[in-house]
Amino acid sequence: MAEKTYLQAISDGLRQEMRRDKRVFVIGEDVGVYGGAFKVTLGFQEEFGPWRVVDAPLAETAIMGGATGAAIMGMRPVAEMQFADFVSCAWDHLVTVAAKQRYRVGTPVPIVLRLPSGGGFSGGPFHSQNPESSFAHIPGLKIVCPATPADAKGLIVSAIEDPNPVLYFEHKHLYRRIKGEVPDERYTVPIGQARRHREGDDVSVITWGAMVYTAAEAAKQLEQDDVSVEIVDLRSVAPWDKQAVLESVRKTSKVLVLHEDTHTGGFGAEIAATIAEEAFEDLDAPVKRLTAPDTPVPFSPPLEKAFIPQVEDVVKSLRELVQY
Repeated sequence: MAEKTYLQAISDGLRQEMRRDKRVFVIGEDVGVYGGAFKVTLGFQEEFGPWRVVDAPLAETAIMGGATGAAIMGMRPVAEMQFADFVSCAWDHLVTVAAKQRYRVGTPVPIVLRLPSGGGFSGGPFHSQNPESSFAHIPGLKIVCPATPADAKGLIVSAIEDPNPVLYFEHKHLYRRIKGEVPDERYTVPIGQARRHREGDDVSVITWGAMVYTAAEAAKQLEQDDVSVEIVDLRSVAPWDKQAVLESVRKTSKVLVLHEDTHTGGFGAEIAATIAEEAFEDLDAPVKRLTAPDTPVPFSPPLEKAFIPQVEDVVKSLRELVQY
């Protein structure tokens, strides 16, 4: 089995679906001639032509509006926002129209919205956000946040197949940093099914995206103290695998919810509330959240490091839970 980067896995999954299904096309800023801002679609326009790899104007509203119309007419658009932050420009088409169209009249709206997200490279407040919680509140949208190359490929295929709009959050900091074995053949990863990244007995970490690796490094450090940390990678935020989370909580009785998004109203609050409602009797400590603070993402590298939860922050939070 070939070892591929997170970026290569996304590119492979998308390419295979475009070869398999002529209804699939890509639209976005610089996705064609330039090959995408991060080179996910490098070589696509040469293989599939300009009508299936469309270089759009710098207008996210137009990209989302075009994708919505194409999806309603039976196509399967994969639209790229270049940076997840800019999806706010397309809010109306996405939330008011695409998310509700199937509910209103039964029409499938199979859009995949690729959203390069996350910090770690000093991109500042307009190129580093993780806005998944803003959309988790919207009925009709599905949200996936893969952490591994294998999941990145399987979930892009599942997203393209899905008859609903799927927001595909791909963390930029993982693009070339993370490698893993990825099958060459076509396969899917179910949307809404979590993955146990690490088995443990003493405390659970519920997380997704790049924070999976931050949690894993913290868990290694705590092994020296004979603390066994379980890590549950949600993979999908909407729908989310409530049963997998509750099973882990009932196993360890202590839980940390970890995400890179800001604190107030972050999706971790939904998870914490669900645990409190449905597994309160199984808890041996209050549910703890570790998130970014309620500020824009700083440009300054030291400030950005202070903003994004670091390994030492996770270690500190887990130690507090264990000692409770």
